[in-house]
Amino acid sequence: MADHSSAALGLDASAEPLLRHQSTLYLSFSPKAAPYAELAAFRIASLAASGSARPLPRPCPRHSLRLGLDSNLLAPHAVLTVPKGPFAPAKTTIVGKASIVRFFARVFGPAALASSSLYPESDMAAKALIDSWVDRLRAASTSTAASDASAQAESPLLKELVAAAPKTALVGKSLTIADLLAWDALTASGASSPKLASWLKAIHSNAALSEAVTEIDALIDAAPQMDVFRYAILEQIQPLTGAPLDLLYSLLEEPRDRSYGDISLPLPRARLPGNPGELCATLAQKFKTNDLITAVKPAGPFLNFSINKDILRNKTLSNVIRQTSTYGSNTSGYGKFAVVEFSSPNIAKPFHAGHLRSTIIGSFIKQVLDFSGYGSVSINYLGDWGKQYGLLAVGFDRYGDDAKLEADPIRHLFEVYVKINNDAADHPEVHDEARAYFKRMEDGDEVAYGLWKRFRDLSIVKYKDIYSRLNVEFDVYSGESQYSLNQMRDVLDELTNLGLLVPDQGALIVDLKSYKLGTAVIGKTDGSLLYLSRDIAAAIDRRKIYDFDEMFYVVGTQQDHHFKQLFKILELMGKTWAEKCHHIGFGLIKSKDGNMSTRKGTVVFLQDILDNVKEEMHNVMRKSEAKYAQIEDPETVSDLVGMSAIMVQDMAARRAKDYAFDWARVFSFEGDTGPYLQYAHSRLCSIERQAAASAHGLTVSEETLSEIDWSLLVEPQAQVLVQAIANYPDVVRDVAKSLEPCNLVSYALNLSHAVSSAIDALWVNGQEKPIAHARLAMYVAARITLGNALRLVGLTPLTRM
Repeated sequence: MADHSSAALGLDASAEPLLRHQSTLYLSFSPKAAPYAELAAFRIASLAASGSARPLPRPCPRHSLRLGLDSNLLAPHAVLTVPKGPFAPAKTTIVGKASIVRFFARVFGPAALASSSLYPESDMAAKALIDSWVDRLRAASTSTAASDASAQAESPLLKELVAAAPKTALVGKSLTIADLLAWDALTASGASSPKLASWLKAIHSNAALSEAVTEIDALIDAAPQMDVFRYAILEQIQPLTGAPLDLLYSLLEEPRDRSYGDISLPLPRARLPGNPGELCATLAQKFKTNDLITAVKPAGPFLNFSINKDILRNKTLSNVIRQTSTYGSNTSGYGKFAVVEFSSPNIAKPFHAGHLRSTIIGSFIKQVLDFSGYGSVSINYLGDWGKQYGLLAVGFDRYGDDAKLEADPIRHLFEVYVKINNDAADHPEVHDEARAYFKRMEDGDEVAYGLWKRFRDLSIVKYKDIYSRLNVEFDVYSGESQYSLNQMRDVLDELTNLGLLVPDQGALIVDLKSYKLGTAVIGKTDGSLLYLSRDIAAAIDRRKIYDFDEMFYVVGTQQDHHFKQLFKILELMGKTWAEKCHHIGFGLIKSKDGNMSTRKGTVVFLQDILDNVKEEMHNVMRKSEAKYAQIEDPETVSDLVGMSAIMVQDMAARRAKDYAFDWARVFSFEGDTGPYLQYAHSRLCSIERQAAASAHGLTVSEETLSEIDWSLLVEPQAQVLVQAIANYPDVVRDVAKSLEPCNLVSYALNLSHAVSSAIDALWVNGQEKPIAHARLAMYVAARITLGNALRLVGLTPLTRM
């Protein structure tokens, strides 16, 4: 019998994203809980484990630690998330400095059971002393709240350490977690004493400590600047009101009238006791302005705050230039794993414009999840099984051409499929032949299975060509064929045993009428099964393989009822994870005369649309001979501009809406279009090239930031552009919740408008060097931000066009 397993179909690639996720530890923290000791412990312990010749008593995979700022910049503790895998039998969350440091020492510690271990559990006496120190340090650190030098000199923490008078280590002769926690507390508080000089010198001989401080401080310094302002407000307002911090954060907004300030808190929505207007005045009086928040102004029930625009400009632009491609990323998905199923064409049916939406929206969702810290796997769940493949095989025997199949399998198989369907309409016995052939496939007939596999493999090769043009990749090519009859029968047995599956007029159904979902048909009493049964089996299989936190099905809204039935059946089967499954729907693409295709073979293939747009863009580019001559690869550039036009038109409206495919808009370089976004990006790149070639020879990088005088950027156009750049992290975070690509496209267009206004007014060429350099740095930050947004949408930013 033919092997339909994942390995036989080349599906073992699914393991890589999951293994990468399981071998990663996720550490998030706030500036209030800088994890110096945690990072140093990980570096020291994991290095000892990887370099040890001693065999490990537990799996020690290729491991990594992902560090990032918590979205709550006032969070009191660091949080370590350990995925289910080699480090833990189930997903685990560890909170608190001592617990995290001890975890790192233990999970890697078996590689070094000698006295040099950070936490030598085999030496009970040493372990007891270390635990005692950890408890004392925790208590002393908690009571050390003062920050001025005189108070720190009298702090319990410092007294404990000075009294111990350590020379090389607090316990024994080598570094342990007790030393790391003591050093961490001193580093965070700024406390010190000459009596600790010998001990500090000894532990600082390990480079992991200083490297940890540098890395953590750099991440803290890179916090989204608008959030720094928001939490500077909340740090005072939350204790004064007692309202939940997350509620207050969610209420902060931009004032309708910017003359009142930059950030507004509408107090009535906080549902606090008392008169909102009076409370607003009281809070304004008690709020202490500082370097970040320069003014507070009550306006009725609205409390308005003014931020330090100089800090906004200086920190935002510097951070973008330092972070480059990671600017705007966040940790909201740390420790989580998501499955994203999208595109999912049917082999032998046209890969047409309708598949475009699922493909690019699904890819967008995958990109946003990755940028938000998730581990993820993208699945192309092909329609590659069923009686129609028996029909296709019968048709190929009559009308097939091996040369045409090799040249363009998708188009040729569709041609065959249309012809055999026409035959079947006149000669119903064709369906009997198809059923008989498919029965051979199900029974494992090698010839029948081999032809099907050839159709499948050649189609995937062609799909990959089209996906490459759309800048889309898949981790896994799965399909209905992956689920055998035995797996289907297991699903039927489980449904029957639960009393959910009942026969009804020749069908096997699950009655969902009490949930207003009608009747779900799973199969027929003759043993044949419908695709809902395979979707149930696929969901159960994916949960078993990936243990996902979220699973997204990116499929048209026409299938909304199907997915409601699927999720409800999973829930009724006792699958508590059913609530983690989500249908991400989208509307139809229509032409002026209705849908883009019909069922009689008059189909507009997606490849033809892409080719036509590419050629038209190429013709437009040829009209500007001077610019055209500077483009190294016009064929590739015209294709990328064409993809941008198609994708931005698709993503400009909300997902659920149908939209009309407008050729005039696709071909336009004006207005809010994909080519306009690419033009804005290439224009910024051109400014950089010209500045480098100018008499000043200006460049911008992390190394040149100290040379830039940000105070020269005072014009209104500069302020608008800086604010637009600073808003990008907020946009990414919001898009990760809504999964609406139109919000990111809208942001990219607004940013491009701000870029255009600034470029028209604020020239780089011909200016004095300090002004030119400052403006160039602003444009570099804008180019980085716009490029990041375009990549998140799924576009390849162009440097020339």
